[in-house]
Amino acid sequence: MDFNKDLIAGKLRRWEKYIDNYRLPRWEDIPDMGLYMEQVIMLLKQYLDYLPPELKEEQFITAATINNYVRKKIMPEPVNRKYYRKQIAYLLMICSLKQSLSIPILQHMIPVDLTEEELKKTYTTYVDRQKLAASYFSKQVRLAAAGILGHEYESEIATDSTEEIIYLSAIISGFARLFAEKLLMLEGKDLDNGGDITIRS
Repeated sequence: MDFNKDLIAGKLRRWEKYIDNYRLPRWEDIPDMGLYMEQVIMLLKQYLDYLPPELKEEQFITAATINNYVRKKIMPEPVNRKYYRKQIAYLLMICSLKQSLSIPILQHMIPVDLTEEELKKTYTTYVDRQKLAASYFSKQVRLAAAGILGHEYESEIATDSTEEIIYLSAIISGFARLFAEKLLMLEGKDLDNGGDITIRS
């Protein structure tokens, strides 16, 4: 693979700055006036603006996808074909988490029958967690890309190779997904019955 080091360094710096300032909308900032499907899709694209332009062009969320989530009871149904704060909050969590977790696991983590108060608490906590995770991730990228960014770091993963960062990122992503899934499988278990559980699909 052939990468321009200056280009990569510039992109990393811009993305780090963006990630450090990025935040999902607060519960109160999500519209609750009832939006039609096309408006919801436009809103999601705006809220999930941290996705690279190449992925944004690929219709990461479509009307068919949303209808499928409703049909499979992964999120609450719209009311008279309109989507309110509750449905949009579900979509924001689902769309950002489906990058790393399967839909059946998301369905288990965020049950469709949460009350509005439960959902508000779940969503607010999720927004805070995402901000913390983004900050942590940004620091890890800075550490891993020390050689590209011209930083002096003593670390086993610091490199000046873009190819190596790509491999490391993919491997870490796989381990992170596995870790989340393994922990979720321990829900309701103790040392006596710590066997596998089946997640509904």
